[in-house]
Amino acid sequence: MNRFSLGKRLREERIQCGMTQEQVAESINVSTTYIGLIERGERSVTLEKLVLLAQCFHVTIDFLLQDSVAPTETIQDRQLLALWNAATEQQRDMILSIIQSVIKSPQQK
Repeated sequence: MNRFSLGKRLREERIQCGMTQEQVAESINVSTTYIGLIERGERSVTLEKLVLLAQCFHVTIDFLLQDSVAPTETIQDRQLLALWNAATEQQRDMILSIIQSVIKSPQQK
């Protein structure tokens, strides 16, 4: 998790809500110093405090985390990798050729 991105998001939401660090700290029962450290990305936030922050700002946890967590591998990514790994060298050449044809096709129109 990227603490700096999460901290930036938390600061933006706090400001959007018109709250000071002191008000947020009091709302979730932590110190103002802790809020500052989190907003600057210098400290990790616990799950418990993240839940309280989401409630404080009236947003969801996934909204707060959306820029701080790397996207996960999709089912399609895993399927393609499994097929690729099972293919022979000749099949891989054909697969690449097909993919190149499909990707180039819309650009040529």
